[in-house]
Amino acid sequence: MDKIALITDSASDLNTDFAQKNNIKIIPFKIIFSDREYDDGIDITPTMLYESLPREIPTTSLPSVEKFTAALEEVKSKGFTHAIIITISSNLSGSYNSARLAADNVSDIKTFVFDSMTLTMSEGAMVIQTANLIKEGKSFDYIINKLPVFRDKIDVFFTIDTLEYLIKGGRIGKVSGTIADALNLKPIITVGSDGIYHTVCKARGIKQCISRLTSLLSEHLSISKCKVWILDGNAPDKAEMLYDTIKHLPNIVECTLGGSIGPALGVHTGPGLVGFIVEKID
Repeated sequence: MDKIALITDSASDLNTDFAQKNNIKIIPFKIIFSDREYDDGIDITPTMLYESLPREIPTTSLPSVEKFTAALEEVKSKGFTHAIIITISSNLSGSYNSARLAADNVSDIKTFVFDSMTLTMSEGAMVIQTANLIKEGKSFDYIINKLPVFRDKIDVFFTIDTLEYLIKGGRIGKVSGTIADALNLKPIITVGSDGIYHTVCKARGIKQCISRLTSLLSEHLSISKCKVWILDGNAPDKAEMLYDTIKHLPNIVECTLGGSIGPALGVHTGPGLVGFIVEKID
């Protein structure tokens, strides 16, 4: 029987307790300030990041090949015969490439590296699905063939207050145009099948943003039942507003307030983000 280890990067925004209980190894991004470096999710919290942004916008550094290599060596030493690594979109970060190089470095453990082509709890949802299949005793080959199916069932939509952080972080993707502050126009953004940011539409003010987000969710709910996670960037009031608007929509089987996105992503989106992850259920 395959003994399968599961590894992801901290862009998946998985709860640390959940990861520990399910034997999931999380490889952290680095959050780099002028005077100090932090490991995402280990010694820096979302609150710490957002409190620092008015003073300094830090940079991020992808999980190193050495970190992924060490993780693979560790699980191999514990008797694991196989490993699955799920990463943030390769078009948003080099984490996937680091993991691939690490997989090539470590022999005697069969490793599959999967590009989620997304981020935050969209990536996290794929990790959760994979963990469930491992617990069910499914084979390595069965699980890796399921991963593209999981990816096709998950979408993310969110709005942000300003493009400043995406631009400074070089993550602007195909989010076009500028936000007209005088008109209070804000983009509704998704991550496309190409794994980069795209503008779906623009809305004026938070109420219209919530309305547009609700409409986008309703399109998914008209096709199938769905699980929904609401996420925010230090904007719990907006998250509550979205939750109250969508929680009674038909075909939602589960709606969760997921809390603030992690520092690795918050650096690039800034405060004020609100949105949701939607996963279609068979």
